[in-house]
Amino acid sequence: MPRNERITVPLWRIAHARAGDKGDVLNVGVFARQPRFFSVLVEQVTEERIAALFAHRRPRAVRRHLLPKIEALNLVLEGVLEGGVNRALGLDAHGKTLSCLVLSLPVEVPADLLGQTSAERTPTA
Repeated sequence: MPRNERITVPLWRIAHARAGDKGDVLNVGVFARQPRFFSVLVEQVTEERIAALFAHRRPRAVRRHLLPKIEALNLVLEGVLEGGVNRALGLDAHGKTLSCLVLSLPVEVPADLLGQTSAERTPTA
């Protein structure tokens, strides 16, 4: 591989996510699978990219909080849950399912970082 080559992969290859909802607010924790991936999260999982990813849900606000001691980000999206679980008409519009959308975000990762572990392999059915 050429030095400094970058590979585009879905975020789930380098991170886990855990989400929850409260009313109309989605809260997603994104955790680097390995400490070496945290810099990719900081660089590429930005408020702007998450707002664009959720544009179809018209978020009122997107805030990102860095949690460097645990190599994680906290994303807070307001107004994306159709008013909350008791008001929403869609069955899958809530936090747990929407964290999968976050994990689909394409990120560019230095190839040498991906080659260091087998933990990021594509799962098989």
